[in-house]
Amino acid sequence: MKLILENIEKSFGEKKVLKNSSFIFEKGKIYGLLGRNGAGKTTLFNCISGDLSYDHGKVVLFEEGQSNEEINYSKVGYVFSEPVLPEFLTGYEFLKFYIDINKDKITNLLTINEYFDIIKINEEDRYRLIKGYSHGMKNKIQMVCFLITRPPVILLDEPLTSFDVVVALEIKNLLKKIKTDHIIIFSTHILQLATDLCDELVVLNNGVLEELDSELLKSPEFEEKIMEILKEENYV
Repeated sequence: MKLILENIEKSFGEKKVLKNSSFIFEKGKIYGLLGRNGAGKTTLFNCISGDLSYDHGKVVLFEEGQSNEEINYSKVGYVFSEPVLPEFLTGYEFLKFYIDINKDKITNLLTINEYFDIIKINEEDRYRLIKGYSHGMKNKIQMVCFLITRPPVILLDEPLTSFDVVVALEIKNLLKKIKTDHIIIFSTHILQLATDLCDELVVLNNGVLEELDSELLKSPEFEEKIMEILKEENYV
């Protein structure tokens, strides 16, 4: 399975955010998407997920035995940096609702409480309104949604920054465990997180996607190379 981006372009007024961005993401890997604030990482995710229409190009999910067609957006799971959840429901009510509306997509379904156990939400918090959840708890609820439906493509937009050290480590281990069956793209500003979690690094700079040599992840010059790519005079 491959996620193929072909010459994606996206502008807002006169500002061109994505410029003929092309890349092939492969199943079984966690990709770190690096870029400065305003580089267009969230815009790229929104184009892949169908939340935003792009001006030119094509997003294709290639699966063996199937025709090479533009992506079916139901096959993309998106964990937003700012959680979007129905705050008038309890955590338990929301997961029950989510399971009910996605029951045709779910295999190997666990109980709701088993999912809560995975993301370490205490029993008393499961029946509280989401409105009263912390940012980190809301992000946990988002994360468990893709664990339930297991979409082929998983987009993670800065999801671990609000977690405490223990939970962040648990989520990282979980992502490594499930990556075999998914294409996972992880947007982050934290270089240490990228080196800990990701198999490949992709930089979005000046509207263009560029893959970094995977050996760079293990190199003492890693940070220096990233800074060189993203240095101020190259950033528009």
